[in-house]
Amino acid sequence: MQVIDKLAWIEIQDKQILSTRSFGKDAFYIPGGKREPGETDAQTLIREIKEELSVDLQPETINYLGTFEAQAHGHAEGILVKMQCYTAKYTGTITATSEIEEVDWLSHADKPRVSAVDKIIFDWLKEQGQLL
Repeated sequence: MQVIDKLAWIEIQDKQILSTRSFGKDAFYIPGGKREPGETDAQTLIREIKEELSVDLQPETINYLGTFEAQAHGHAEGILVKMQCYTAKYTGTITATSEIEEVDWLSHADKPRVSAVDKIIFDWLKEQGQLL
């Protein structure tokens, strides 16, 4: 069984979660990405969020939230994604970069628009009282 190792930045404002949709994709994803060799979780998050959204995560505010696993969206059956989620404060203005087609703030009602692992995260956040 193949597992894709990903990290995600959970940013919630007004009980909605920041989500992105890359060019050519049919689902929204919580921002983040894959680790490069030798990177720590914090280094990966900082790099990926800067690349995707043009903001700087503040390293001292990065806090582990949880790990979630599901079938990887758009991949063959049996390929799983393991998403390690973190919160962090940021500086700058959230702006989509060249790889991101759309940025949106989603509520639990938008769950059909997201990937399988994000659905699990949306349910968990709703249970925690963090999402509408």
